This record gives sequence, C-alpha cells and structure tokens, in this order.
Amino acid sequence: MKTIRGKLLVYFFVFVLLFQITAVSIFVSSNGLMNTYHDSFERFLLLNAISQESDHLYRSMSTYVKEPNTDNFQKYFQVRQQVINEKNQLADTFYTIDRIEMKNYLNLIETLLTETEMTVGFVILDDMELYSYRIEEARRASEFIQEATLELINIELTSYQDFYRDLQDRNESFFLFILFLFVTTIMLAVFFALWFSKGITTPVKKLSRAANEVAAGNLVGEPVQIESNDELKLLGDTFNNMRTDIHELVKEIQDQSELDRLVKEMELKQLQNQINPHFLFNTLNTLSKMAYLENAKVTSNLIDSVATLLRHSLGDINKSVTLGMEVEVVKDYFQIQKTRFSERVTFEMDIDDACLDVHIPRLTLQPLVENAFIHGIEEREEGGHIWLRVYPQPAEIVVEVTDDGAGMRPERMEEILSLADAKEAHVGHSTGIGLHNVIRRLQLFYQTQHIVELESELGEGTTIRLLLPRK
Repeated sequence: MKTIRGKLLVYFFVFVLLFQITAVSIFVSSNGLMNTYHDSFERFLLLNAISQESDHLYRSMSTYVKEPNTDNFQKYFQVRQQVINEKNQLADTFYTIDRIEMKNYLNLIETLLTETEMTVGFVILDDMELYSYRIEEARRASEFIQEATLELINIELTSYQDFYRDLQDRNESFFLFILFLFVTTIMLAVFFALWFSKGITTPVKKLSRAANEVAAGNLVGEPVQIESNDELKLLGDTFNNMRTDIHELVKEIQDQSELDRLVKEMELKQLQNQINPHFLFNTLNTLSKMAYLENAKVTSNLIDSVATLLRHSLGDINKSVTLGMEVEVVKDYFQIQKTRFSERVTFEMDIDDACLDVHIPRLTLQPLVENAFIHGIEEREEGGHIWLRVYPQPAEIVVEVTDDGAGMRPERMEEILSLADAKEAHVGHSTGIGLHNVIRRLQLFYQTQHIVELESELGEGTTIRLLLPRK
C-alpha cells in the first residue's frame, strides 16, 4: 500500500533532483568558463612577469658590471633564478599561440640567460673586451623579449575576443533556460498540487458525509468507496467496519439489557432462598464454643477451620491479601479434609516464610488446592498426596500445587491455559471459584498474561505453578 507520506517524498525527491541536475549543469558550465577565463588571465600575467623580470635581469647584470661586489652578484643570481622559474612555468602552460612562435620566445629567454651569465663570467675574469660585447648582446636579447611579449599578448587578446563573444552567447542561453525552467516548474507544481489535493479532499468529503449519516443515527448506510491505495483507503475501510461494528454492538446491547433484566430477577429469587452467610458464621462459632466446653477438641478445631474458611470467603474478593493469609486458609482446608478422609489423603507443605509478604488476590490458593483434591484425589479409592510449595526466584515468587492423582489430557490443559473453557462445568465445593476465575484474576491483578504454568500426565498427577512477580 502506498502512503501519503511516501507520495509526498517522491514528489519532493523529483523536484529536488530536477533542481539539482539544473544547478549542477549550470555550475559545470560556469566553472568551465571561469577556468578558461582564469587560464587566459594567468597567461597574460605570466607573459607580463617574464617581460618585467627579463628587463630586471638585464639591469641587475649591468649593476654588477659597474660594481662587481657580493651583494650585487647575489641580487643578479636571485633575479636570474626567478626568470628561469617563469620560463619553466611558461613551457608547461597551454597557449593558443603557435608552437614555433612559443619556441622562439623561449629561445630568446634562454639567450638572455646565457648572455648575462657569460657577461658576469667575463667580469669576474676581468676581460673588458669580451664582457662589453656580451653585455650588448644581453641588451638586445632583453629588447627582443619585450617586443615578442607584446606580440604574444596581442595574439592572446585576439583569441580572448572570440572567447568573450562565446561567453555572451552562453549568458543569453542561460537566461532563456532559467526562464523556461521557472515557468515549467510553476506549471508542474500547480498541476501536482491540484492532482494531489483532489486525491485527499474527495475521500475526505465522502467520509464526512458518511460520518454525518452516522451522527444522525443511520448505521446501515452505503459503504464508503475510496479508490486510492494509501491511508485514506484504510481509513475508509476502517470507517465501514466501525459503522458495522457499532450497529452490531447496539443490537447486542439491546439483547444484553434484556438478558441482564432476566438474570437479576433470577438472582433476586435465589437470594430469597439462601441462608444468610453471617448467620451461618455466627452459628459455627457458637457450635465451636459448645464443643470445646464439652471437651470435644477435634470437633472444636474442625468447626474453627470451617469458620476460618467462611470468614475468608466473606471478605471482599476485589481486595488483595498477603500470600501468608492464603497459606493459613489452605492449612485450615487441609485440616478439614484430613478429618474427612483420614489416611486416604495426605498433605505436605514446603513454605519459605520470606515469600509470604507478597500480595495476591483473595481466594487464590485454596481454590487451586481444592481443584487438585476434587479432580485429582477425591474419586480415587487409594487416595493420594497433595504438595504445596512456595519458594523464591530472582524475579518472582513461585507457588506450586502438586497432586499425584488422575492427571489430565493435553487438550484439557490447553483449554485451561487459553481460558477457552470460560464457563467451567465444575467448580470448587467451598468457594464456587474455578481455575478460570483464579487465572483471570491473577492476570488482571499483575497485568501480565504469563502468570500460570501447568504440567500434567494422565495417571501421573498434575502441577499448577503460579509465577508471582515481586513487583
């Protein structure tokens, strides 16, 4: 699916690429012209410098001839080296001048260097006749260089005139190109803006009309059809689904409202037939005291355990309690079942007291132990064994309820862990709370899905493991 953002990026990239290509083209062309102009100007400067330095070389030589001392010799030598450097630079430079003329010009410079060198040498040898002749030859070579330089500059200027005319033609072409680019860019920008905005405003108008229909109560109107393949298409499909869902939800709420009314009527009738649990709790306390006074300690302890279970179950199920309180309730439940089944059922607890301060939902452990008893042990003639273990791990407190009873099939374990069996066929005798209720309340309480692990094999028993986060 294409996105509006993607389309904008593509359009932006196309325009940027167009301007970049244009800018690079203009830069390359301008840079070429600038380099040509720069090279021509450098050639003028170099020829002028050679002309001046040639005259300077002749004069420094003449000064040394008149006053042959070390300072004048050093000055002559420095000027001579400068002329040699400029001559080498001239030989490496591209010129529009004819090769033969350039070669003759370089030979003139070489002649000047040779004559001045020989003049200085004869001055050192104090041969007046020879250095007088050589100084005259050096003067003539210097004058020839001045004249040749003017001729070369004149030739360069003639070539520069053609370059200047070409520069003017290119400047006019650049102006027309930039004007054409400006007009074309505006036209393309306007076209794409209108085309792109139409692709957004048309679907938005359709959605707006459909939203007004929904606001007016029409939940079964025609679906919004959007032809684009971007987020607006997804928005239109989502709006259609939402309108359908709202229509179904309204119908479901109406049905549920009728169902709630019937359920409340049934609950009212059921409450009218129930014994008040507080009355039952007070009666159990009275029976416990009477059994104690009659020296029936076993009976008294049993009634106390039943009263403790009842008191715990009467508490607010939406409030949490400590794990230690839940363990105490399990102990009372164990006491009741030991009294009922004697040696058929044995219970064992391995509790780490350091773990008992963690908070858990009320009525969590006792329904798990009761489930192990009902489904794993109660129906077996030979009875069985139930273990309750509480131990710490680095990130959590682990609570295990294990029995060596009948076990269960893998499909049943999958139903329990996935909470697929929301309406359990059989729940605890004492609390009416089943595994689904316990697991779901733990998930909501700790705000995590991985809170329960289940291990079981048919005929080998079952282990339910709670992973209680420390925080």
